[in-house]
Amino acid sequence: MDAVWSAVAKLYGEYGASLTSLALIDYDVEKKTAVIRTSLATVDLVRASLASITSVAGREAAVHVLAVSGTIKALRMKVRR
Repeated sequence: MDAVWSAVAKLYGEYGASLTSLALIDYDVEKKTAVIRTSLATVDLVRASLASITSVAGREAAVHVLAVSGTIKALRMKVRR
């Protein structure tokens, strides 16, 4: 989450980051997947920020969006396929 917050703040500033209401819902260490909640109005800002991440905790990384959904339940159903 530190990398996500940093990326959002770097691209949109502190004010833009505060609008996102980012929250980590779930993280699977084995699958290396995370579920992140954000406000509907800032989905595009967060997606752009995720694409700009090149390292996490000092290690090279690439972040990909697998799915976007209005509810956590629907998101879990999309990702299971």
